[in-house]
Amino acid sequence: MELFWILLFSIVHPYARGQGVYAPANAQIVHSGAACNVKEDNISERIYTIKEGDTLVLQCIVKGHPRPQVRWTKTAGSASDKFQETSIYNETLRIEGIQRVQGGRYYCKADNGVGVAAIKSIRVDVQYLDKPVLTVHQTISDVRGSYYQEKTVFLRCTVNSNPPARFIWKRENTPIEQSKDNGVDIYEPLYTQGETKVLKLKNLRSKDFANYTCQVSVRNVCNIEDKSVTFRLTNATTPPALRLSVNETLVVDPGRDVTLTCEVTAGFPPPTVTWSRYPGPLPLSAQVRGGSLMLRAVTPTDAGFYNCTAVNNVGNPARRNVNLVVRTMSNLTFQITPDSNKDSESIQMGRDLKLSCHVDATPQDKVNYTWFKNGASVYNSESLILLRSDPEMAPGTSSLEIVDMKFRDLATYSCVANFPGSRVPELRVDVNISQNITPPVLAVPAGGQAVSVREGGTTELVCLVVDGKPRPPVLWSRMDKDLLMPSGKPVVETRDGRLRLTNVSRDMMGAYRCQTAPYNGLNIKRREAQVQLNVQYPPILDPVFQDVRSRNYQMVTLRCSVLRSNPQRLTNIRWFRNGEPVRMPPPDLKENPELKFKLEPTNNGSYECRVTNGAGTSTCTFNVSARPYNAEFYFDTPNPVRILKANNYSYNLQWTQRDPEATDSIIGYWINVRKVGYTHTHNLLSKQIDLKGVEPVKGVLMSHAISDLRIPLSYEVRLAPITTYSTGDYISRIIQYSEPYTYPRPSDHVCGFEDERICGFSQDRSDVFDWTRQNHLTQNPKRSANTGPETDRSGTKEGFYMYIEASRPRVTGDKARLLSPLFNVTSVRGPKGSGRVPYCVSFYYHMKGKHIGMLNVLLRVTSIASVDTVVWSKAGHQGVDWKKAFFDISPSGPFQIVFEGIRGSGFEGDIAIDDVSITKGKCKQESSVASTVLIGGSATLRPLPLASWLTFALCCFLLLLYR
Repeated sequence: MELFWILLFSIVHPYARGQGVYAPANAQIVHSGAACNVKEDNISERIYTIKEGDTLVLQCIVKGHPRPQVRWTKTAGSASDKFQETSIYNETLRIEGIQRVQGGRYYCKADNGVGVAAIKSIRVDVQYLDKPVLTVHQTISDVRGSYYQEKTVFLRCTVNSNPPARFIWKRENTPIEQSKDNGVDIYEPLYTQGETKVLKLKNLRSKDFANYTCQVSVRNVCNIEDKSVTFRLTNATTPPALRLSVNETLVVDPGRDVTLTCEVTAGFPPPTVTWSRYPGPLPLSAQVRGGSLMLRAVTPTDAGFYNCTAVNNVGNPARRNVNLVVRTMSNLTFQITPDSNKDSESIQMGRDLKLSCHVDATPQDKVNYTWFKNGASVYNSESLILLRSDPEMAPGTSSLEIVDMKFRDLATYSCVANFPGSRVPELRVDVNISQNITPPVLAVPAGGQAVSVREGGTTELVCLVVDGKPRPPVLWSRMDKDLLMPSGKPVVETRDGRLRLTNVSRDMMGAYRCQTAPYNGLNIKRREAQVQLNVQYPPILDPVFQDVRSRNYQMVTLRCSVLRSNPQRLTNIRWFRNGEPVRMPPPDLKENPELKFKLEPTNNGSYECRVTNGAGTSTCTFNVSARPYNAEFYFDTPNPVRILKANNYSYNLQWTQRDPEATDSIIGYWINVRKVGYTHTHNLLSKQIDLKGVEPVKGVLMSHAISDLRIPLSYEVRLAPITTYSTGDYISRIIQYSEPYTYPRPSDHVCGFEDERICGFSQDRSDVFDWTRQNHLTQNPKRSANTGPETDRSGTKEGFYMYIEASRPRVTGDKARLLSPLFNVTSVRGPKGSGRVPYCVSFYYHMKGKHIGMLNVLLRVTSIASVDTVVWSKAGHQGVDWKKAFFDISPSGPFQIVFEGIRGSGFEGDIAIDDVSITKGKCKQESSVASTVLIGGSATLRPLPLASWLTFALCCFLLLLYR
């Protein structure tokens, strides 16, 4: 009955039927590059182990038609890993010099728009071992006495590693064992970063003054060697101490050379001194010599906090900080504040008046302000009051208040800002106080309230201070507070009130506010106005381009939709065919443009709809034709090569037709074949494939055998569909002869799975779980007892084999299939025309355990459809030893051998195979071999019940009828 269902499947399955469009099959991730190990953990998750710094190469293999798009994503690992935020659209994921933060779970997702996407994941485990850090500490109570005499000392060793490191403490060259020395404790502290081991020396003894080595090991995983660090403990060992040559805050003029020195005053071993800066790194001009840091010709960009650190791994590091401030001074401004108590906006006699002066400086609090009246220094009096820091103004503002203003107070007042004793040039501003000072008047010129400009052009927004003295600057901003100015700033200052905009875009459109600045003038309520910017742009149309295919003599409608337009009023709509105007009634300018016509062989071509408004013209372009769409090669055809007599081979080309019903009926295909490297004028084959009245169906495979190809040449094949009226576009692919897979190699005719590439075998994508490559050293230590081999077939623990793990989450009936490489049958007949060419399949199997399921070997013959036939089978416990099986097969075409392991009723059901051989010719008989249930091939068939023979005959009849 089993044979019946296999054959029936080959009839009804869409693949076998020629149905070419199908969803992606279950994806498979294969690896290459520098993998240390690939295994499955207890939950059957594939784990790819790699050494930090090596190259990660993962390839996602998937079937499906049309060709699926493969997308890689990563959803686990460090939050700083940028790969989490992006996707890689490629079948191969390659990461050069992989880092530890790039470990995690990687997913490949294949989607072609048909059915459900295929997803596969693999966990990448990055192995690394840093150099350990050894630090020495003492208890706080020990500070009162001599640092280490008869005190308790802690040697702390910390390392970052994956997998967790093993620690070994040594005194001199002898390992320290806690059980043999009451003066030491070795333990792991809580709440530590990384992995840490502490060696506690209790009440130091003379022998405790020695060299201590912390050695860390990850047991040579990924060939990572052990690392160690050594510290010499003496009675002179002390933590570091520092003394700084300057104050904690150092203020200097720009252009000066600065030297900062950290003097080491204590510490043994001699501490190492380093300098750093916050924020940012040290300046490029910085020079570090021992404990001194020299800065040449400092600038304001060199300012910051400089940190001096001394480390000798004893106690805590010693640190000193210097805040380097470089003096700067710029942008001196003034304000005139009339009597605010009387809501004045102009200068009046008998009222109070305040003059304010501010400079942007660093440090702000060190600025000195000096006031002058008509050149003479101003001092505090009953009528003139100086405020060093005006609380009503911005910090660092100096003000001069004039009380009960008299005519004698009308004068020129000067504010001078400087740093006392500094070479930074002083800044000065003069303010002429007279009765002519009047509030400003802000106005927009006539016609300037709304400004129109074409997109990409240049324009100017104008707000003028037409009256008032002194005249303040004009500040521009957007009326919408959430929008920035075109410069990217919230506010832009203009001295003359003219805002110039270049390369204007539509996102600049909107209302702009102009207002007087609160400085360099009267400090009163701001004057403001508004200007509207209107950006004109040509119509935005949809579609910009569209490929329109149709049958001849059918009506075609071309629509050009106007999405947006400024100005909205359209001024012209015109249609063109191949650059020539189309005669038609004048279109309605208020409607979306539309053109209807009957498609004929004479009016195929490029159609344009040109839509115009006051800002310009935009175009919808349509490529209209009755030409058929291109064909699509069936990308994952399994190497359809057949060897012919002499030195020739043939190739079975397969393809589907894209949207065959969109245009006139396809009657055939043009096919051109040429040798790779030759021009198209040297075609080996150029002819028409006649479909003989059978029209292509969407998604259904078509095929054509190309013969008389020479081994080992490669060829370019070009294919184009044909209708009664036209020919479609050509598509191209390269076909090449591939040598029959030399497996096993003549020099190594048995595959023992010792190489990670497992001799070209691969996991079947349609099964439930995978076979695993393993040896005794890589076995899971928590694996189930009483099942599975202890060694490989040769009896060595280092040797590898392939096995299926029956533990959770596997359930009864789960299948794992291992596929051999594809073998090309090199000849149709055997010696002297005697039947098909025989091949010998030989392997060892191990089936120990009370829950052993079944091991099947299938012959998969590949053509347009793949047919699997069971050729060998074993079930149940077969003993504790490896056993050999061999049998003959006689395939009718390119073939693969499939090892199918089926999980039994419990977890004690691991099955293993080893030393697989597939060779040409019949097997040599061995009397010691107990073989087999053989189905097909050249072996004798087991007698079957009459009902099974009837079923077999019915299936054969259906196959013949189908073909």
